[in-house]
Amino acid sequence: MTLHLRLVSLLVLLPSWVLAQTVRIDGDARNGFRLLRDGQPYFVRGVGVDGGSLAAAARAGANSMRTWGSDNLGQRLDEAHQLGLTVCAGIWLGHARHGFDYGDPAALNRQRELVRQVVTAHKDHPALLVWALGNEMEGDGRDERIWQHIEELAQLVKQIDPNHPTMTVIAELGQNGAKLQAIERLCPSIDIVGVNSYAGAASLPQRYAQAGGTRPYLLTEFGPAGWWESPKTDWGAPVEPTSTEKVAAYAHAYDHAVRDQPLCLGSYAFLWGWKQEATATWFGLLLPGNRRLAAVDFLTERWTGKPPANRCPTIGPLEIDGQAVRAPDATLRASIQAADPEGEPLRTTWTLRREGQARGGGDREAAPPVIAGAVLEAGTHQARIRLPRQPGAYRIFVEVEDPHGNAATANRPVLVADP
Repeated sequence: MTLHLRLVSLLVLLPSWVLAQTVRIDGDARNGFRLLRDGQPYFVRGVGVDGGSLAAAARAGANSMRTWGSDNLGQRLDEAHQLGLTVCAGIWLGHARHGFDYGDPAALNRQRELVRQVVTAHKDHPALLVWALGNEMEGDGRDERIWQHIEELAQLVKQIDPNHPTMTVIAELGQNGAKLQAIERLCPSIDIVGVNSYAGAASLPQRYAQAGGTRPYLLTEFGPAGWWESPKTDWGAPVEPTSTEKVAAYAHAYDHAVRDQPLCLGSYAFLWGWKQEATATWFGLLLPGNRRLAAVDFLTERWTGKPPANRCPTIGPLEIDGQAVRAPDATLRASIQAADPEGEPLRTTWTLRREGQARGGGDREAAPPVIAGAVLEAGTHQARIRLPRQPGAYRIFVEVEDPHGNAATANRPVLVADP
């Protein structure tokens, strides 16, 4: 056997991570930055994945996915690699509001050892793009011990893996940019600043510059204005936009904070999947069963340069006849305006649930159960609903779906109160 054939045979037998990609940052704050993956420019067209089909994200034009923690990271890397995607690998760090103490040496040592083990295990995987140390663990950003620990962890990552950039992810920039300024001052080993931003995403480049940001950033979460940023009813229930209305929020953020921004390396849209946070539909780009919502159409067009072959239905606000505060056991009529761009028939599902209890910080919540028997009559564009006898806050939901699994959603808060 020739030497050439022996080398080929060895390559076939070696695991896939021998083909690891080197990722580095090129440029400067004056002229702009870009990621280079094995020397080739790489702009991140990503999604934060929680429950959604990764293959469907690839078909929509995404080239990267983000994780928040390292659970099942090897499996995620392998799946992404098979689909031609990269992974922004998150390593979850403790939050003080969950009881983690950044003044406890033993807790810091355990966290340091976790980082060491994760980076050592996966540093040579070809799908790896960036190491993301923590997600919104900084609180108000005033505890310098957190930033000092981040810097120590970033140094450790660089010692183990010099071939992939380091990032930490913050919730917005902080008051007057204080969080960003702390990173600039205390974390020289952090290469990229990850920013989760919703209502303020479109103004991020201007605020980033005003706060003195000199490093590249990734918009690591963006989407509709958060429930904490949105209008409220008189009883405090947040008013959620329809899935059609949410497209404008994704577009405004992407076109002003990501596209053609010299300090931006790309973005991760939130959320490729579905979760209960204030409601079951607030942040999901998908519905259970991987049914696509209209924001996916927008992202597909931005990522690929052309719209999807079959678009999601459109939907207007959910309207009710009369006031949103009703007596127990009252009956109301709810209606929507919905249409399919291709003129295909729509299937509509109406439900009534008790109002969710948002916890804040993105923590997981249990979805309130459907109120059985509440929907008395249901059609494509309207329904008759009987409210419960028990006073309290409730929410009417409606989903419309075309024959291809494309969907649209709307909801409306209502209050049941004794006369």
